[in-house]
This record gives sequence, C-alpha cells and structure tokens, in this order.
Amino acid sequence: MICVIASIRIREGARDAFLEIFNQNVPKVKAETGCIEYFPTVDVDAGLGVQLLDGRVVNIIEKWESVAALHEHLAAPHMLEYKEKVKDLVEEVSLKVLQPA
Repeated sequence: MICVIASIRIREGARDAFLEIFNQNVPKVKAETGCIEYFPTVDVDAGLGVQLLDGRVVNIIEKWESVAALHEHLAAPHMLEYKEKVKDLVEEVSLKVLQPA
C-alpha cells in the first residue's frame, strides 16, 4: 500500500469552482481498481502555533494498493478530462508518495 498527499495550490478565488469539479470526479476515482481511499481536504484553524494555514491549498489524501495502481489512476481517461477542466484554476501541484514505515 502507498499513500499520496497531493497539494494543489488554487488561483485566488477559485477554490469553490475547483472543489466542485474535483468532487464530481471522486466517484470515478473510487471505482478504480486499487483505490483504497481518495478525498480532498482543506486547512482548519486548530489554534496550534506551529500550524501552517493556507486557504488556497487543497490537499488530496489518497491510498492505493500499489504504485502501479497510482500510475493507472493518473493515466485514466477521467483523470485526463479532470486535469483539462481544472487547468486554469490551478497554480501548482506537488506530490508526496509515501509508504508505511
């Protein structure tokens, strides 16, 4: 199993539009072979001094059965369509691919 944290920096004022498009794609992703978990998250102020808050970042939390399943996910037709729909709403994407220690 691998875990993925995809951090997506959204253009100013575009978060709601991005999340609407993203959430429309979630059922298709969850139906993919190898998908264990897949959901978007946004920062919540927990009042912790060390916490970094950024209202323009959406973090996608993902769990996949394997790296191969992640690669298949990224190449899926619905993901290519999703990327096309959000390309003007997104400024930057970074990924962390992790495994349990």
